[in-house]
Amino acid sequence: MPSKMLHIPTEDGQADAFAAFPDKGGQHPGVLMYADAFGIRPALREMARELAEHGYYVLVPNFFYRQGPTPVIDLPEHIGEDVRPALVDRFMPLIEAHTAEHVLSDADAYLKFLTSQPEVSAGPVAVTGYCIGGLLAMRTAVAHPGQVAALASFHGPVGADGPDSLHRLTCAVHFGHAETDLTTEDLGELNRALDAAGVDYTSEIYPGTIHGFTMSDTDAYNPAALQHHWDRLLPLLDRTLAGS
Repeated sequence: MPSKMLHIPTEDGQADAFAAFPDKGGQHPGVLMYADAFGIRPALREMARELAEHGYYVLVPNFFYRQGPTPVIDLPEHIGEDVRPALVDRFMPLIEAHTAEHVLSDADAYLKFLTSQPEVSAGPVAVTGYCIGGLLAMRTAVAHPGQVAALASFHGPVGADGPDSLHRLTCAVHFGHAETDLTTEDLGELNRALDAAGVDYTSEIYPGTIHGFTMSDTDAYNPAALQHHWDRLLPLLDRTLAGS
């Protein structure tokens, strides 16, 4: 599976990024994948490669590039609960510094770069995200209604911008929530906002999961939930990007 590190020109410099794409040549639909706060690392590269195997060009940017290239903060091979709180404390200032203005400016640059790659076909793209990356994916989809055909977020704070943001969605959506991230009442409120938006969506709590369940290098990892994530994501992309 071909892959490479790239540099994306932005208003504030150059964002390093990881790209994976099919090895059969030709052009393929583009997918912008936002990592969780821990960023580009072997677990994320593995996920990008797996998605690419299904026929997509997958671009994973380092959205903390203003603070430095990947790895912005050195990570252990396994992010266990013994080290996670201290790492979160170190990453929190980076998250707080990544303003909404930065998110939208970067999203413009990422999508422009993604769609200009010779391996990427013309047509709409999809945006996926994990944890904080789910919120970045949400904001990207809202800001690019004519370009983003599908949005998928997993254990991400997708309701953080309020119902008005949800009402501005126009693409097909899947939200996969951790059981510990929101209550059934919260889920009902979120889904009512999606109903009001009139979008094609699924939004569900994955049973028996905690925050971060897709990440194979953390204690939160749930293999069954990761498979359910693929079972939801791949049909969504196939349905919305098949013509690209």
